[in-house]
Amino acid sequence: MAYQLNLNWPEFLEKYWQKKPVVLKRAFADFVDPISPDELAGLAMEPEVDSRIVSHVNGQWQAWNGPFEQFDHLGETDWSLLAQAVNHWHAPSAELVKPFRVLPEWRFDDLMISYSVPGGGVGPHIDQYDVFIIQGMGSRRWRVGDKLPMKQFCPHPALLHVDPFPPIIDEDLEPGDILYIPPGFPHDGFTHETAFNYSIGFRGPNGRDLISSFADYALENDLGGEHYSDPDLTCREHPGRVEDYELERVRGMMIEMISQPEHFKQWFGSFITTPRHELDIAPEPDDYPVEEIVAALKEGQVLTRLSGLRVLHIGDSFFINSECLETADARAADALCRYTIIGQQELGDALDNPAFAAELTALVNQGYWYFDE
Repeated sequence: MAYQLNLNWPEFLEKYWQKKPVVLKRAFADFVDPISPDELAGLAMEPEVDSRIVSHVNGQWQAWNGPFEQFDHLGETDWSLLAQAVNHWHAPSAELVKPFRVLPEWRFDDLMISYSVPGGGVGPHIDQYDVFIIQGMGSRRWRVGDKLPMKQFCPHPALLHVDPFPPIIDEDLEPGDILYIPPGFPHDGFTHETAFNYSIGFRGPNGRDLISSFADYALENDLGGEHYSDPDLTCREHPGRVEDYELERVRGMMIEMISQPEHFKQWFGSFITTPRHELDIAPEPDDYPVEEIVAALKEGQVLTRLSGLRVLHIGDSFFINSECLETADARAADALCRYTIIGQQELGDALDNPAFAAELTALVNQGYWYFDE
C-alpha cells in the first residue's frame, strides 16, 4: 500500500522542524495499519529484532527485552510492546517511511512500532532525536512539555524518565494523525483503547560518537603518527607551565587529522552508512549471472532496495552499508542512492557497461537489491 502524506513540507520545515512540537491532524487520510498485532508479536519473537515490553502495574515500572516466547501472562491492561527497525523486516510497514524521503536520508534512523493495551505507555521521557509519531488503530493521549532543563531518573534500570510537566500539547490522536516532537521536548503517551503507534525517527550523531568513530578510523588507517615537535623551543623560566602556543599546536595536530578531505569523507561515508540494527539479508548469497540481471532489467523488471540499507552519495563517492563503491558509472550509482526502486529507466546506458553491470550484479547477489517475486 502506498501512503499519501498530506503535509506542506516547506511550511513544516520553516515553522516546526527542530523548533517546536505540533499535532498534524489527518496527515494520512483513511489510514490503514500496515501490520497486525500477531505479526508484530511474531517479529518480537525473533532474536534479530530489537524489542521490549514495558509495563506499569500498581505504580511499579517494569521492562523486559526480547526475544519473547509468549505474551499470555501480560493481561489486558497497562503494558506496551515495542519493536525497533520494523522497516527492516516488514515490507508493508516500510511503506510508511517513503513519504518522509523528502528529508535527508542520512538523518533517518528507523521505524519503531508500539502496540499498547489500555493504560499502556513507557512513561514521561525525553528523546534526543526528531520523531514523527503516527497514530494507527485505537486511541492514545499525548502530552508534550516545553523544552526546559529537566532532571532525569531511572524508575527501572531499563527506563529513563522525567518528572511530570505542564503540557504545551495535550491531545488525543486519532488514526492518521501525526505528532511531531523535536529533540529535547518531554512527552508521555497514555493509551485509552488498544492502539498502534508508528514512530519515524531522525537522529543526528553526537560529538562523542563522531570523535570515537574517527579515532577508530585513524587507528585502522595509520593516521596521526607524527609526533609533536618544537624546534623553536627556548629556555623555560617556568618549566611546569604549558604555554598557550603549545596548547594551540597540540590542538592543531588534532584538527589537521580531520582536515584531510579525502580521509574525512571516507570515514564519514563508512560511519553514516553503517546500520544501527540488523538487516534482513538472506544467510546464503544469490548467484545470479550478470547476463540474467541485465536481461531482466531490459525486459522491464525492477530491483527493490533492501529496506533499511543505507546508500549515500557523498562528494564524488558512493557508500553502501559502510563500504565505498568503486563504480564504473557515477550517474547510475547516484540512481542507486536516489531511488529505492530502480530499473532500466533509472540506470539508462549503464546496463550496457560491463563493469557497472558486474557491480550491480554483485550488489544483487549480496542481497542489497532484489527482484520482487
